[in-house]
Formats: sequence, C-alpha cells, structure tokens
Amino acid sequence: MRSGPTIHKRNLNSLARLFRVPLLLWVAAFPGVVMGQGRSRVEDLPDTPTPKQEQNSSQQPSDTKFKTTIAILGKRSVFFPELAFNKGPLTARKKLELSVDETIAPSRFLGSMFTSGIGQARNALPGYGQGWSGYGKRFGSSVASNASNHLFGTFLLPSTLHEDPRYFVKAFGGPRARILYALERVVITRSDTGRSTFNWSGVMGGLMAESLANSYLPDAERTGGKTFSRFGIRIGFSALDNVIKEYWPTIFKSMGITKLVPNEHSDPGTVSPPVGPPAPPHQR
Repeated sequence: MRSGPTIHKRNLNSLARLFRVPLLLWVAAFPGVVMGQGRSRVEDLPDTPTPKQEQNSSQQPSDTKFKTTIAILGKRSVFFPELAFNKGPLTARKKLELSVDETIAPSRFLGSMFTSGIGQARNALPGYGQGWSGYGKRFGSSVASNASNHLFGTFLLPSTLHEDPRYFVKAFGGPRARILYALERVVITRSDTGRSTFNWSGVMGGLMAESLANSYLPDAERTGGKTFSRFGIRIGFSALDNVIKEYWPTIFKSMGITKLVPNEHSDPGTVSPPVGPPAPPHQR
C-alpha cells in the first residue's frame, strides 16, 4: 500500500531536480527582474495609517489649482513672457529684456494679425487702402505701436517709477473674481517692493505709444481725437489680454504639456489664496 505514495514522491523529487538547474540559471541571469517584482509588491502595500488632520474642505480645490499653476509657471512663458515666474524684483536690464521678449512674442504677432484684420474689415485707417497692401501697412503699424508700447510701458517708465510690469496670476477663486482681478490689473500694478500702486507705466506707456504713432500713420489719423480713440481701443484690448493671461495656465494645462514643466521648486510669486478658516466677525 505504501508503494504508490513512495513512487509518487520519487517522481516529484525527480521533477524538482529537473527544473532546479534551469530555475537557478534564470535567477542568476535576471536578478533585477526578480528583485524588482519583490520591491513592487512591497511598494504596493498601503502605508501605515496616519491620524487625519482637520482641513477646510472649501480650501482644497483652490489650493490644488494654485499648486498646479505654480508648477506650470515654473518656467518662463514663451507665448506670454510677462507672466511672473518668480518673486524677486526686476532690474532695469531685465525690464529691457522683457520688453524685447514681449515685442517678439508669438501672442503679439497673432494679436497684430487679428486687429489688422478687424481694421481692414472696418476700413479703419482708410489712408492705407484695401487689399494685401493695405493689410500689410496696418499689420506693420500695429507691430510698431506694440513695440513702442513695450519700450515705454515695460522698460522706460517701470525703470523710472520702480514699477513691476509683469502680470501676476490670481489662480484661485471663481470666474467672476478672477475676471475682475484681470480687468483691474489694467490700472493697478505692483511696485518693485511688492506693493499695489496705480499702473502709471501701463496707462502712460500706451498713450505715449499712440502719440509716437502719429509720426508714421496717415495724416488724417494725427489728430488729438484720433490719438485718444486709438488709446481707448488699446486699453480695451489690454483688458482682454489680461483675462487671457489669467487663464493661460489653465489653457496650458488643458493642452497636455504640463510634463515639460517642473513640478517642484517653482515659486512664481502669484497672488496667494487665503489660508485657513475665515476670520470670525469682529465683536464689539
């Protein structure tokens, strides 16, 4: 009766000896695979439970969006180089470099193409005529006025008045709050010390650029009324431009290229969201 189990055990021992040598050779040849599988199992185990900390649930979404924006703004934007990506003040040389970068940024050329097309359709600056020749003249004057606007509003006036010409993204709050913030940035900016001040550089820079444009625009456009009309249009487009810049990190993220941006060690100095629960009402 014992012969059956004994024979079965001998067969198992023979099979074990048969597969032992190939198995040892495979482990010797691929030790990283075996060890890596072991590590992955260990890493898949859940961490030791930690005590939960009380958090304000209303702050979590905005804080996550803010951190995402910080990561996206960790590098300088090529499309909008005036987006702030650090907290430190700019030197006069850096402001000059920023004015050049703004002039040659793709957003500025696309903006000039768009506004020139609208001007062509409305027959603005009629002295330039129609057709491709008229469009080319409108496009050239738009690029020239933008260049002078950046020279005055990003370099000369900010360097003299110690103002920061960059745009600091709010990155939290609802659409209404962020749009209102973007609109008020037309007339409010930061000083080199980080304080809020009237945006003399942005306002006067545009007016000076339109005044300088009277030297190359058609004769009919060189009146005071025409100059202030163009200045008002420039202010309106600046407000729209700020709204686009406010949501540009979100657009950038939706394009799926956030992997090209570092996820840490980024400190763009954007407007910080409120931290902690709201303060209790003042009691008299």
